[in-house]
Amino acid sequence: MPRTDQPRTDDGPRTDPHRTGRQFTIAHGDQRAVAVELGAALRSHTAGGRPVLDGFEAGDRISGGRGQILVPWPNRIRDGRYRWGGEELQLPLTEPARGNAIHGLLRWSTWQLVEQRDDRVVLGAVVWPQPGYPFHLEVTADYGLGPAGLSVALTARNLSDRPAPYGAGQHPYLTVGTDLVDEAVLTVPAGRRILTDDRGTPAGDEKVDGTPYDFRAPRPVGDLRLDTAFTDLEPGADGRTVVRLAHPSGAHGTDLWLGEGVRAVQLFTGDTLPEGVRRRGIAVEPMSCPPDAFRSGDGLVELAPGAEYTLRWGLSPWQA
Repeated sequence: MPRTDQPRTDDGPRTDPHRTGRQFTIAHGDQRAVAVELGAALRSHTAGGRPVLDGFEAGDRISGGRGQILVPWPNRIRDGRYRWGGEELQLPLTEPARGNAIHGLLRWSTWQLVEQRDDRVVLGAVVWPQPGYPFHLEVTADYGLGPAGLSVALTARNLSDRPAPYGAGQHPYLTVGTDLVDEAVLTVPAGRRILTDDRGTPAGDEKVDGTPYDFRAPRPVGDLRLDTAFTDLEPGADGRTVVRLAHPSGAHGTDLWLGEGVRAVQLFTGDTLPEGVRRRGIAVEPMSCPPDAFRSGDGLVELAPGAEYTLRWGLSPWQA
């Protein structure tokens, strides 16, 4: 993957003691966003000086999955074990307390700069064949700012000589400036939610009608604990599904749109996070497939040799 000769960063030399590596800044009008070298995570996005994301500082360690890219699978794989091409495969259990493999293989990898302009940055990484995932992928994360906000495209190409199981997602936390997300007003145009067991893996699904999980009409989050995947997404006229988080005053908010390649969205109110960051924002996670897709096959992509798959989502801050 080609690299630009003089990347624009905020951190100076590579030896500076940032815990997330180089900081890649893009800007458009009053908007500014920063992605980092570690995992190509989206660290921050502001519009008019107001935070859109409940992100992290350059000197912080990434916690709670903030802004991380989830490739080649989002969410959990029960027991880290699945069958593919007649072969039984075992992934490392990266959520050992629950016995799951979680959120893919590139969260803690160094991503390389591919391209950068004032309003766009592209970072790339490689998934090498390894125990549990003997496939070879080239992955890029393309972040762009424009009049409508931030757009993100996550693209994987299969460099293997055989089909690879594949899924993708990302883990941004939204904020509208309230102390707790309880006060924020949430809209989720989705008709079903996935039920989970005590390990966070699927145990069926149900319609949201008549349940506390029906956010098709806007209402406050309240004290509801969410670590929930929603499906049967309801697109608008432009083909995109829009999850909205609004300030209780109605004066401002953010639309997180779900585009090409997105089949499910996970919402997480952060109740298991440390005190001080718990329920401070809400993770809205675009996903190409629901949890445990490597085992169930639900929404799983069979990525042919040489083929590409792109997942697109974005953030559109607004003021009334």
